[in-house]
Amino acid sequence: MARDARGGRPSGPRPRVQVAALAAAGVFLLIGILGYIPGITTDYGELTFAGHHSDARLLGLFQVSILHNAVHLLFGLAGLVLARSVGGARVFLAGGGAIYLVLWLYGLAIEAINPEGGANILPVNDADNWLHLALGFGMLALGLLLSNQAGTGGRLDTPADRP
Repeated sequence: MARDARGGRPSGPRPRVQVAALAAAGVFLLIGILGYIPGITTDYGELTFAGHHSDARLLGLFQVSILHNAVHLLFGLAGLVLARSVGGARVFLAGGGAIYLVLWLYGLAIEAINPEGGANILPVNDADNWLHLALGFGMLALGLLLSNQAGTGGRLDTPADRP
């Protein structure tokens, strides 16, 4: 692939996995910002720093806290950085998908074991659990299935090239 005149990123369209990672990162940044805006976050006065006692809800549906919003912002920034390369984009999407599947399991376990217990450090509700499940499978699928033709930066290897 040819590089642009300044030696920067290759010219031409970005691989789909990078576009998907950039889009996902942008959504996480937007969600992180919206979580701090009264009106978009209902019961904003009930927003706590961390823990499950925060009664603030993004879009009136998803339980959030200050720390929860900050994590969305950091996750979005990490996605922007990682999306600069095909390999990084794959790591962001597949790794992020795996993280969200673990969060989904965490939410189910907390709900089943003891919602008021000390292990419940994140504000999650049923809407969050369903969203984490969808994000987990969606991001994992995008990271694993997009751009199979594009490598992770090295040259393609064929059996005839091996010593």
